[in-house]
Amino acid sequence: MKSVHFGAGNIGRGFIGKLLADAGIAVTFADVDETVVDLLKSLNTYNVKVVGADCTTEVVSGVSAINSTSAELVTLLSETDLITTAVGPNVLVIIAKTIAQSLALRFEAKNEASLNIIACENMIRGTTFLKKEVYKHLDEKYHEQTERLIGFVDSAVDRIVPPSESNDPLEVTVESFSEWIVDEQQFKGEVPVIDGMQKTDNLMAFIERKLFTLNTGHIMTAYLGALVGHKTVKQAIDDEAVCTQVKQAMQESGEVLIKRYDFDRDSHNAYIEKIIGRFANPYLHDEIDRVGRQPIRKLGENDRLIKPLLGTIEYGTANGTLLKGIAAAFKYQNSDDPQAIELQTSLENIGFLATLSKYTGLAPESDEAIKIEKLYLAMD
Repeated sequence: MKSVHFGAGNIGRGFIGKLLADAGIAVTFADVDETVVDLLKSLNTYNVKVVGADCTTEVVSGVSAINSTSAELVTLLSETDLITTAVGPNVLVIIAKTIAQSLALRFEAKNEASLNIIACENMIRGTTFLKKEVYKHLDEKYHEQTERLIGFVDSAVDRIVPPSESNDPLEVTVESFSEWIVDEQQFKGEVPVIDGMQKTDNLMAFIERKLFTLNTGHIMTAYLGALVGHKTVKQAIDDEAVCTQVKQAMQESGEVLIKRYDFDRDSHNAYIEKIIGRFANPYLHDEIDRVGRQPIRKLGENDRLIKPLLGTIEYGTANGTLLKGIAAAFKYQNSDDPQAIELQTSLENIGFLATLSKYTGLAPESDEAIKIEKLYLAMD
């Protein structure tokens, strides 16, 4: 089986690309980083440092790469069996046109083989989003074949992949834990057998479990940790006061999951403890500025702070610590992050409640908005 993976960054090489290669699938990375592309093309291998209770270095081999702006990419995509991505939501919009062109070429060549596309992004139903973007560039005459032969498979991914401290530009450091869950109902043709890829017919439960637990806990750790001057996730979660609040926030978001999906309470509490243990991994030197960057995106109504908050409002459950985390997000400052700068500029220009409403969708007169403002002002 042949695959093309968009994104040769840390997640691409350290997570999805590795699982594909380990399964014996030929992987070609598509990326704009010429240094990484040239190295992968010439070496066809790289190291992944897996850190946890035991630290090991695993070798990924048999891979190649292509510049994602190359004209040859469309042909390569038209002949592949699997397309995966780890590029970020904004880049999905960019690669959609290339994928559409490859589908047209595929169908013109009378290729009736099935093809599955899986966007492995930190977003809800990212592949469904990608499909809509692809259709914007795909002639209507190809729609019937696309629906019949092309599987757009939504997924949920979970692995902490901090920046590598190695001098080797291809080496990646990853935690030992990983989770890649796919919607088995969306595949076309035979589902590939990939160790580490779990199939489910209830993907939303897993998507929201990850979003409301790992992502919510991670961002709470970053923003609450930043308030008291911590520089890394490890430092922040080792702070008992921060850890207590992070755990409480995950229990608040977890109550939504328990009510929405009938999760077992004891099992979910154990999952929360596992997540906290992952944050405390001494081998993951994860900087708060990496986790906290792009606060505007992370304050979106379908993201890790506001979506669980809306769930607590829906079910009438506690949300005091989530509210504090949202307030802390507006205190986050990073002169190297355009979104952090934009957020602070908006606060100066139009004030807190208007800024809160603009970026989160919360009504400025709502009880939650008023409570968040009070918490925000108390942080001065």
